[in-house]
Amino acid sequence: MTTKQPKDKDLIPCKRIALVAHDNKKHDLIEWSLFNRDLLAQHKLYATGTTGTLLEEALRIPITKFQSGPLGGDLQIGAKIAEGEIDLIIFFWDPLEPQPHDPDVKALLRIAVVWNIPVACNRTTADLVISSPLMSSGYKRTIPDFKEYRDRFRNSKGI
Repeated sequence: MTTKQPKDKDLIPCKRIALVAHDNKKHDLIEWSLFNRDLLAQHKLYATGTTGTLLEEALRIPITKFQSGPLGGDLQIGAKIAEGEIDLIIFFWDPLEPQPHDPDVKALLRIAVVWNIPVACNRTTADLVISSPLMSSGYKRTIPDFKEYRDRFRNSKGI
């Protein structure tokens, strides 16, 4: 299976931002999003189900919603990252509360690192990322070249 990942991806000023929050952090994400509403409104927003519904209601801007995190929403966002369709994740996760879908959370964070996607996991990091001049300009994100990894068996078997 091949992906549509280009060598380099120009992030245009309109970023594709995934917004995720565990239950104990939803209020923080909504508060943060309201404070940054005008800036967020300039971008394409995605979110897991419950968080997206709450954000859409509070912000009054459209948000593409996936399933709730425990029902597969984290994995859906991960798939969008692998397809090159997410530029940034704001994920207010709760490090003190066990999550029934913890493997999905780890998979989402892992795939973000694999594809060199910035991830803000708390309010301070989200503030620094969203206030960066790079948010409103183009940015050439380096996409790792996984050709050797993809071809590792083909090359070793003479295929």
